[in-house]
Amino acid sequence: MSRKAPRQDIDESELEVEDSAHAAAGVTAVAVSMKRALEQMGPVRTAQTLLKLNQVDGFDCQGCAWPDPDPEHRHTAEFCENGAKAVTEEATLRRVDADFFREHSLEELAGKTDYWLGQQGRITEPMVKRADATHYEPISWDGAFELIGRHLNGLTSPDEAVFYTSGKTSNEAAFAYQLFARAFGTNNLPDCSNMCHESTSVGLAEVIGIGKASVTLEDVHNAELIIIAGQNPGTNHPRMLTALEIAKKNGAKIIAVNPLKEAGLVRFKNPQKAKGVVGHGTAMADLHLPVRINGDLALFQALSALLLEGGHLDQDFIDQHTYGFEAWADHLRALDWDLVLRSTGLTRAVIEEAAGMLAASSKTVICWAMGITQHRNGVATVKEISNLAFLQGNIGKPGAGLFPVRGHSNVQGDRTMGIWERPPGHFLDSLRDEFGFEPPREHGFDAVAAVKAFRDGRAKVFFGMGGNFVSAMSDTAVTEDALRQADLTVHVSTKPNRSHVVTGREALILPALGRSEKDLTGGRSQRVTVEDSVCSVHASQGPLKPASKQLKSEVDIICSMALATLGDRHDLPWRSFRDDYTEIRRRIARVVPGCAGYDEKVDQPGGFVLPHPPRDTRTFPTEKDKAIFTVSPTEVLHVPEGRLLLQTMRSHDQFNTTIYGLDDRYRGIKNGRRVVFVNPDDIVALGLEDGQMVDIVSEWQDGTERMAPKFRVVSYDTPRGCTGAYYPEANALVPLDSKAEGSNQPAFKSVVVRLEPHAAELPAVGRAEVEEPEASEEGRGDEEKRHVEPDHLS
Repeated sequence: MSRKAPRQDIDESELEVEDSAHAAAGVTAVAVSMKRALEQMGPVRTAQTLLKLNQVDGFDCQGCAWPDPDPEHRHTAEFCENGAKAVTEEATLRRVDADFFREHSLEELAGKTDYWLGQQGRITEPMVKRADATHYEPISWDGAFELIGRHLNGLTSPDEAVFYTSGKTSNEAAFAYQLFARAFGTNNLPDCSNMCHESTSVGLAEVIGIGKASVTLEDVHNAELIIIAGQNPGTNHPRMLTALEIAKKNGAKIIAVNPLKEAGLVRFKNPQKAKGVVGHGTAMADLHLPVRINGDLALFQALSALLLEGGHLDQDFIDQHTYGFEAWADHLRALDWDLVLRSTGLTRAVIEEAAGMLAASSKTVICWAMGITQHRNGVATVKEISNLAFLQGNIGKPGAGLFPVRGHSNVQGDRTMGIWERPPGHFLDSLRDEFGFEPPREHGFDAVAAVKAFRDGRAKVFFGMGGNFVSAMSDTAVTEDALRQADLTVHVSTKPNRSHVVTGREALILPALGRSEKDLTGGRSQRVTVEDSVCSVHASQGPLKPASKQLKSEVDIICSMALATLGDRHDLPWRSFRDDYTEIRRRIARVVPGCAGYDEKVDQPGGFVLPHPPRDTRTFPTEKDKAIFTVSPTEVLHVPEGRLLLQTMRSHDQFNTTIYGLDDRYRGIKNGRRVVFVNPDDIVALGLEDGQMVDIVSEWQDGTERMAPKFRVVSYDTPRGCTGAYYPEANALVPLDSKAEGSNQPAFKSVVVRLEPHAAELPAVGRAEVEEPEASEEGRGDEEKRHVEPDHLS
């Protein structure tokens, strides 16, 4: 069998393990975020940024895509702990200049962790790695654009170029970017949606006609029941906890569906209220279903089967607005409960309890995130969640709906603006009619296909508009080797990351303005726009002086690249786009569905909401013009004896691949990241010990193995047979071909692994005393303090 492992840089000198303690929510999050902000930004800059964050006259948070309240209901401090960390990372006073790259070779930087790289500061000038060079060196902006244009125009086919996009890219930049790629001649526009909610986009588009949430923030506030499946709001969407607190006070019940009992769904102390800090806080989940990894599809089928059996359905909605009900109902009437219980790991009694809560609710919102989508059957599970909503008519009415919660601030807006490798024909028709050229019609590469194209020599140029593609992708060693085959890699970035040190023959780093900074491109004050998880579009304008005079905006970089590559080809208005973003918004209004009057609408306080036919009028733009019930087989993911099912996940000190720090206080981890969470009974059954060092080895169906070395075993309350580890460290274990059917999304949440004692294993470290519970905020709940290694592989 072959075994692949990425490069390692691991310091084990300070590895310790402490016992655990459970805590309630309190004020620690405020202290943590403010301490970091003051250290990296200073008091004046901290006030300038945080008081403008998520405000009508301010800038949109660089973090998650949780919707903002109406302008009249926003707090002075309208941000969460992780939002403050995101701003701090961008607005830091630390700088990375030419001297930094002169002092550190690529080989040296490749041995550093993503955490170390990110802590160095903001990149201040464009940098180039020449062919065969050992270091990056400065390059002029004109020189950088000439190099890009030369490489792109030298390709045999436009499809040898890949244009990747991070979710932080503004709507204006995204629109210009996809226009450039298509004018150049390719639909190779993978984005971070390919790795997170692609299963949602595909599944919802097929059954309701639009791949977006069918709720408003007010629907969450007014729901009678909220199901939160495969999602950890306390870490990934902390402001959601405020909305859940409002819903609870309005009488809502909450069901949490997650292998881990996440702290944010146990108890929440709202730091924006005095009584929230000093009181007991708000108990969140009324019922926790610790579902076995990959058991969600069977669980939702079982819930629907029980409702169907009890007659708890909205027959009028089914008759008037749906298609395929009878075939689906027949399938559920024959549901194999033995399969359900084996797949979910739950008892029938607890599933019936959850079904009873659904039966008692006339208004249910179902939320989900990566725990649903990042499986081989992710698309089918999204459809099964939709079936449950259709059964009770929980779509297109107040207080109810389907709510995929997006994890990056404008990932949904980028897709709306046309960042997609599979664009619909009507969008391409609109581009043709507006700009006078024929866009390519053949579908392009998604993220997985892009890696394979570089690996196989079918792609030559990688252009990354933000993000950290190498660390975000599955199969780390394969991804790194593939990108090294490129002739040119380009990254538009604010700070150093892993992708900068995994280069093609030549490489560029182009430093961009951040959301928090003033954009005076074209000699005028520019603003950009973004879209959140509930289709609300609003303006964003940063207050800070840029980190360097050499920074350019994303729009400027794209338009300048277009001029250097295309020149006057197609007579496209790159110069006017660069000088005044209003010109881009006027074209968005004419090309993008639902965006008529775009620039005028974003002038309104809080912006505007894009149309959503299922939500607005209970109309469904599917092939049947109705909501479609879908039949999917009930499955049990087989795990061989002595193996576990691994899910990758974030720590609390992390946003996507950006590592803010080495603690995860919600899960009790301190000073390290290379940990693997294992049920205590599994630890015994596998002949291991809590605190032991192990190598994690994944086993793929083709006989190949992948190994991630030196992880600390942590005893944790997770279902038998299930385990978890942080990404990107564990991404190396996920084969490139392990992906969701129908969406091609990497299946980060269902990897068969075994744990092997590490070859250099030392005696297990002794147990430390249990710490007393401590108060924190934004969902801090069951806390366990353990010390692990201070460094990690990213």
